[in-house]
Amino acid sequence: MTLVEELGARGVGFRALDQRIDTTTASGRLQIHLFAALAEFERELGRERTYAGLQAARARGRRGGRPRALSADQVAVVRAMYESREYTVMAIAGVLGVSRATIYRELGSAASDGVPAQASS
Repeated sequence: MTLVEELGARGVGFRALDQRIDTTTASGRLQIHLFAALAEFERELGRERTYAGLQAARARGRRGGRPRALSADQVAVVRAMYESREYTVMAIAGVLGVSRATIYRELGSAASDGVPAQASS
């Protein structure tokens, strides 16, 4: 719609030959505006339906999104291994079959790649 409006502001008309729409006439402008209003209406209906569906799913106890890679027990193992200072993040990731990024995300820290954590003094 904005393209047609920008063209109109420059004095350029839009004519769809196969659909007999001509924005240089009042009826053609009316058709374009009706189509735009209907498209906006459909977009809003879709948004409202999606929101209502998500709310209904949450009410049933469902959560959206990708499942977590590690269970709560596995996260506890990750923390224990990391805090023992005996394993690298790469080794922990290898044992659990996940990426280093997953380990870092679960730890919430910025430990160095592949280097055992050092005890702070």
